[in-house]
This record gives sequence, C-alpha cells and structure tokens, in this order.
Amino acid sequence: MTATPPFSSDSPDQRRPLTLRDVSEASGVSEMTVSRVLRNRGDVSDRTRAKVLEAAKRLGYVPNKIAGALASQRVNLVAVIIPSMSNLVFPEVMTGITSVLDDTPLQPVVGITNYKPDKEEEVLYEMLSWRPSGVIIAGLEHTEPAKAMLRNAGIPIVEIMDTDGEPIDAMVGISHRRAGKVMGEAILEAGYRRIGFMGTKMPLDHRARKRFEGFTQALAKGGIEVEDQEFYSGGSGLAKGRELTAEMLKRSPDLDFIYYSNDLIAAGGLLWCQEAGIDVPGKLGLAGFNGLNLLKGLPKQLATTDACRLEIGRAAAEIIAKRSNDPNLPGGDRVMLDPPLQPGDTLRS
Repeated sequence: MTATPPFSSDSPDQRRPLTLRDVSEASGVSEMTVSRVLRNRGDVSDRTRAKVLEAAKRLGYVPNKIAGALASQRVNLVAVIIPSMSNLVFPEVMTGITSVLDDTPLQPVVGITNYKPDKEEEVLYEMLSWRPSGVIIAGLEHTEPAKAMLRNAGIPIVEIMDTDGEPIDAMVGISHRRAGKVMGEAILEAGYRRIGFMGTKMPLDHRARKRFEGFTQALAKGGIEVEDQEFYSGGSGLAKGRELTAEMLKRSPDLDFIYYSNDLIAAGGLLWCQEAGIDVPGKLGLAGFNGLNLLKGLPKQLATTDACRLEIGRAAAEIIAKRSNDPNLPGGDRVMLDPPLQPGDTLRS
C-alpha cells in the first residue's frame, strides 16, 4: 500500500495535517502502537519506541494533545499566571518552576495579568479552557469569579509568593507582613527615626501593601510614624527610583531612612544619593525588597530581604508534579518560607 503524502504533490502550499497513520507507515508499526508510544502508555519495546519516535521526529509530527486528552480531559500543561515579566522577580520564579518541570512531561504556559484583577479573570478563563494539569498563580487575592473558577477546576492549584491569607488549595511563599515588620525593627534598632516609604503598583500589588502594613506596625510599636510616603502606580526602574528619591528628599530633607517596596527603585535611590554626595548609610539609610542578584554589582550592597524566588518556584512546581503523577494525593500543601534580611552596606550596623 502506498502511503498518502502529507501534502498535495502539485501544490506544496496545500498541506494536510500529519496523522498517526503517516507515522505508522513511516515506522512500520500499527497506529495503535504509535498512539501508545506518543502518549507514553502501554508496554512497547525499546526498539519499537525508538522507531516510532525517530519516524515522528523525521516527519515533524506533533501530537494533537487536546484530541489525545479527551478521555482524561487533561493535557500536560501547567498554567502559570503572574502579574509581570518585566519585574525581575517573576523570571526567577519561572526559572525555579522550569527547573522542576523539565524532568516531567509537564510544560509551563505563562499568562500575564499586569496586576489587574479583571485581566487575571480573563487569563484564568482562557488557561482553564485548555484543561491544564495544574495552575500556579501569584497571590491570594482574586475576584469572586476567579476564585470560583479555581475552586471548581478539579486540578491542583498553587497560589504563590504570599502566605498572609487563606489559599484555595495549596500555597507557597513568605509572609510579607512579617518581612515588613522585621525590616522596620532592624531600621529602628540601627537608630533611624525619620523614615520615608516608597511603593510601586500600590495598592494593586497586595504583597507590597502587606509589607507596608507590617512595616508601619513595627514603627508604631517603637513610637514612630512614617514621615513621608510616595505611592505610585507605574512600574519599577532605576530612573523612577532616582526621580522619586530626589523629590522625596527635596520635600523632606530631614529624612534619615527610606524603605522602598523593591530593590530596583531602591537601587535608583542609592545611585542618586551617591551622585548628590549623601553619606549612605551614615546620614541616610536605604533598604529595598527582593534580594535581586542583578544588583550585586552596585557600589554598595543594598539592605534588602531575600524573597526566596527560586525556592518558591521549585516548591510550587514540585506540588503540581507530585499531584499530577498521583491524582489521589490530598491537596492543601502549605510551604511557608522564612525570608532572610540582608543588611548590606546601606543599613547602619
């Protein structure tokens, strides 16, 4: 029997999709055996498996995962829903996720919400329509429709980055309130008393808001209030940190410490202070949040809190992989990491 070519010989542009039959004829085994190999199901000899995989690779055959998943209603995709990829935090989280999933059949697919709850709803809806094997989603705060979708998805859900609240299923992260509290206590212990705070994406970034809450509670316990604060909705960047630090110190020149919601704007503030000849940390102390490795080349190491990004990504992916491999495992995992404070060179010792 002559194999049907995967496209018309008289018009190479009029292609038809490759099928199991094409792979079957190219490898010399039955379509059922090809299906078993490509779905990694059933007992197939190593020699036959190699023949099928070589033929599929040579033909450029890509299995239709949706059609192949009709029986199980699941595909080997993990929906990863995060606010941003321009924020350096989330690429490191993704590195942690992929380092685990690389050793499994699961593949992460990323959706970006831009910190917008309605956008998160849309992304979640589209992701779930593909029937993924699990969801990893940033944060514990979601709209009611999003919560309903997550509760009824029937798959492992891991909310990451935050542990200050009740998860729908599993959660992996740190307590941002505690991180802010620990930093506030360290600043007071170092003798600083006239303190400013600068935050981005406020109030949409719930984790930054929680750090601010923990921070102000620690200061209040020491009898101190935040003297100046700047909340803005734009993104993070060195230029923005420089600009806003200059403005804050112009209107509040007696500040002796500024706590930033992340390391990038803190680094911009440090560069501006050095150009302005301000003694850091003697006259003015500075601290950020995240512990970004990228900023280790600065003239001074920022005081910061390591947000455990890689660890969070790995732990979340391990939960998904474990429960995908054994659907009978119970859910509700709680992984609460303890982020270390790094005093660096910008907090008096």
